[in-house]
Amino acid sequence: MSTALLTDHYELTMLQAALRSGAAHRRAVFEVFARHLPGGRRYGVVAGTGRVLDAVERFRFGDEELTFLREHHVVDEATLAFLADYRFSGNICGYREGDVYFPASPIMVVEGTFAEAVLLETVVLSILNHDCAIASAASRMTNAAGKRPLIEMGSRRTHESSAVAAARAAYIAGFASTSNLMAGHAYGVPTAGTAAHAFTLLHDSEREAFETQIASFGPETTLLVDTYDVAEAVRTAVELAGPKLGAVRIDSGDLAAAAQEVREQLDALGAFNTRILVTSDLDEYAIAALAAAPVDGYGVGTSLVTGSGVPTAALVYKLVARETATGKLEPVAKRSVGKPSRGGRKEAYRLLDETGHYDTELITTGGLAPEGGVPLLHELVRDGEVVGREPLTAARDRHAATIATLPQDALHLGRGYAAIPTEFA
Repeated sequence: MSTALLTDHYELTMLQAALRSGAAHRRAVFEVFARHLPGGRRYGVVAGTGRVLDAVERFRFGDEELTFLREHHVVDEATLAFLADYRFSGNICGYREGDVYFPASPIMVVEGTFAEAVLLETVVLSILNHDCAIASAASRMTNAAGKRPLIEMGSRRTHESSAVAAARAAYIAGFASTSNLMAGHAYGVPTAGTAAHAFTLLHDSEREAFETQIASFGPETTLLVDTYDVAEAVRTAVELAGPKLGAVRIDSGDLAAAAQEVREQLDALGAFNTRILVTSDLDEYAIAALAAAPVDGYGVGTSLVTGSGVPTAALVYKLVARETATGKLEPVAKRSVGKPSRGGRKEAYRLLDETGHYDTELITTGGLAPEGGVPLLHELVRDGEVVGREPLTAARDRHAATIATLPQDALHLGRGYAAIPTEFA
């Protein structure tokens, strides 16, 4: 499906006017960055890059798109003729998925003619703002959970397409699986799920529901035990499945107290290896509060798919350089109060301290690489062809490795400043 209409009207009106003036064909450099980390976060997580690459490949104006634009008088015939032949033929580089970013980090740089690059603004931002926000929240939850696995289960709390993207972003940031089957189909994210309260309520008794589930999926299944009385449900579950019962899930009440009571009951019944999973409006703070409880895994829904209170990454897409009449590429920047930007085509590096942890985000415009600096910008699109696509597992592994190199205070859940400073050279 074409992504060409996933854009704002004014992108096309700018294009029409620039085609008329001749400036549309000037070389231009756009940069995606965040002026600040929203919500007092210590770091952001790059996610959505692979989806951006897919969107750029499908950014084509076919007959259906052109007919819509013509019938609604969005642009003139000369602009429609340009759009009919539109293909992005420029270059894109960026931070790799799973990496972290800080204020002013140029996480994606788009270079081409103004006409080519300006049309990508909205689709690039809509993908990155959503996916980076979800991945940033998911990373905090993963850190709070420690080695305990998390399942993403927020599909019913967001737009159907956003749910798939959220599951992908959460997997990059360390979630073990998702309940969303489309995310499994489209991106290979592991899927998991057993039964809801409706399944228990459907049957004439809780015992009958448990018997049916165990008969279908074996004793290693996960039984939901809080439809009626938790203690009675646990007794019935172990009676029917035996000590091989895989897990029980608790979805309501005081989760810490309930988990402790259930653990004691399971052990008393000989089900020492039966795991306890908890759900029910969890976020990173609730997960952290359960650190001492005998919990083996978490299911997170609403908070995850809404960015845990920070539903956007506050990323912007700004022109930072443009070609002059003499063919030279010169820096340009906004000077408006409260929304300034820094002009110039940039490179980005991360510097390490003597312990091997990152301590500075260095942004340069001079083209010189600092000694020992880790380069952060990587080639994604060359002359219109995608060259930077990678498996989702690579992004997941990169995130785990990157988190391990951040200073310890980066993992604090309280509001604060960016974990490392951004410097310009």
